[in-house]
Amino acid sequence: MIKELVLYAVKQIVSKPDQVAVTVNKSGEKSSIEISVHESDRGKVIGRNGQTIKALRMLVNAITPDEQRIARF
Repeated sequence: MIKELVLYAVKQIVSKPDQVAVTVNKSGEKSSIEISVHESDRGKVIGRNGQTIKALRMLVNAITPDEQRIARF
């Protein structure tokens, strides 16, 4: 569910949505999400002063149960 949400959100931001890949890595109780985009779209995903990626982190953490927190994005 989280992977699909992140994939959908990132595809809406970038100009080359066919090159978006999202990987969720689980390590014990913690998980990390890795987002791969075309080189020209990196700035769009990060946003000015990191605002876009911070908002995406907040969205993911808001819908994630406390016991499944995302350790890294």
